[in-house]
Amino acid sequence: MLGVPSLTDAFAAQPLGEVLNHTLDTPHHGPTAAVAAVVRANGSSPEVLFIERATRDGDPWSGHMAFPGGRTDPDDDDTFDTAVRESREEIGFDITAHSGVRWLGRLDDLEGSPRWSNSGLRVTPHVCWLEGARPDLTLNYEVADALWVPVAELADPRHHIDYHYPPRPDMHFPGIEVAHGRVVWGLTLRMLQDLFTRVGHRLPIDLSPAR
Repeated sequence: MLGVPSLTDAFAAQPLGEVLNHTLDTPHHGPTAAVAAVVRANGSSPEVLFIERATRDGDPWSGHMAFPGGRTDPDDDDTFDTAVRESREEIGFDITAHSGVRWLGRLDDLEGSPRWSNSGLRVTPHVCWLEGARPDLTLNYEVADALWVPVAELADPRHHIDYHYPPRPDMHFPGIEVAHGRVVWGLTLRMLQDLFTRVGHRLPIDLSPAR
C-alpha cells in the first residue's frame, strides 16, 4: 500500500514513538491500572512481550494472555510508575533500570472491567522499546508464562479466530491464536488494535462480541 511502511519498518522505535500519546496520564475519578507493552526488533522480525496469567479463583483475568501490569497503588506517582512496578513484580523486569529500554508513549485509555462487571476501572497501556537481547525473566505467582510473539504472527489472518471463553459459554469473542493454542483477546486485543491501527496496519478483526 502506497505510503504505508512495511510491518517491520512500522514496528521500529522512531515510527512507533511518532504515533503514540506523550502525556503520562489523563484526569480520572476512580480506580486505575496500567500495563507495559514492550517491543523489540529481533532482527527483521519485531516482537512483543506477553504474559500468560496464572489460573486463580476470583481473578477476572485468570489465565488470560496480557501485557505485564496491574492496578495502581497509592504510592505510584503515575500510571507509568504502575506499569514499571507491576512489570518488576510479575516478571522481574525493571523497565526503568534496564539500559536498553525507553518509554515511547502510550495508547488510549480503556475501560478495563469485564463486560459483565461495572467496576469502572481505567487501564492505561504504555509502550516501551527494548534495544538488545531479551532479558532474563523471573515470574511470580501471578504469571504462568512469559513469551515474545512476532508482530507478523499477530497480524496474520490465519491466526485470527472466534474464541469461546469458558466462563461465558453463551458468547464467543474475536481473538488471535499464538504460541500453540494460547489466545489474545478482550482488553489486550483492543490494545493491539489501537497499536496496529496507529502504525497503518489495522488488524482485520471486528472487536464486537458475537452471540
